[in-house]
Amino acid sequence: MKRLLLDGPGALRWEDCPEPTLDSPDQALVRPVAVATCDLDPAVLQGRFPNPGPYPFGHEGVAEVVAVGEEVRTVAVGDHVVVPFQISCGACPACLRGHTGNCTAHPFMSTYGLGTMGGLEWGGLWADLTLVPHADAMLVPMPQGVDPVAVASASDNIPDAYRAVAPQLATDPGAEVLVLGGGAAPSIGLYAAGLAVALDSARVVYLDTDPERLSLAAKLGAEAVEGPSDSRVGRFPVTVEAAGGRRALIAAINATANDGWCTSVSVQTKDVPMPVFGMYSRCCTFHTGRAHVRPAIPAVLSLVAAGRFDPSLVTTTVVERTDSLEALLEAPMKLVAVH
Repeated sequence: MKRLLLDGPGALRWEDCPEPTLDSPDQALVRPVAVATCDLDPAVLQGRFPNPGPYPFGHEGVAEVVAVGEEVRTVAVGDHVVVPFQISCGACPACLRGHTGNCTAHPFMSTYGLGTMGGLEWGGLWADLTLVPHADAMLVPMPQGVDPVAVASASDNIPDAYRAVAPQLATDPGAEVLVLGGGAAPSIGLYAAGLAVALDSARVVYLDTDPERLSLAAKLGAEAVEGPSDSRVGRFPVTVEAAGGRRALIAAINATANDGWCTSVSVQTKDVPMPVFGMYSRCCTFHTGRAHVRPAIPAVLSLVAAGRFDPSLVTTTVVERTDSLEALLEAPMKLVAVH
């Protein structure tokens, strides 16, 4: 079979490799049908985020089940499923708490398509076939009528955005939301804005300097405000930092209201001094870290199936998989390849 290999910045190639096979009764083989870039992928391809290759590429996508082990009960051959990017067993203490990104049954940070950072043995989704080690625990069946292309990022980026707004709005219904958008996590910031609208926030403000992203935010129903991340636009019960860098992180914290929640979905590669006294004074809750995506995927798919949230608005490029190598090197914000 063929799979896409990332050798380093600006370097991708197709390679022939052996097909994976089932060697445990709880496994499944899937054929990816719509795969997407994560916000981290363009950064790696452009050399802005260090993640040395070579490694099998791709960790977001919808796939068709082509084989299942004898113990698999929740999916069957022919089903279309979302494949979470994190490997999780569903039975360890971390998984049972919903912390599937920290599954203790496998090496720390085990994921598809992220090289040594996630463990090379899992392969990637930009491939003819992918092995899923815990089919019942990991795979999420697609609702009828939902386009695989629309939710190809339900493996990672959409649930990442969901965790930044959904629990907060469940606790404080109607709370106003501020999203600091930008180039660090561009699609996640937009998904967060759209999900906040879908979850009935009374007001969603999306702040960014990029005209294309501002236009997309408006289409998602947010109030698009042009300006740098530290523009003063008020204080909000829920803030999301997706712009990256020290200035945006501090701005998001400072824009968080009394008893509010601030979530950073960008990857800060350098330590940032934080305004802890102000956070303490306002009782501000701050969260950062990798999203535990598996528990959020069904809720995301339900919002899409109900017509309340349309993630396809964030997709900027759709190509056939055979044309994806060239398209990936152009580094669009959100690329989906279909097979």
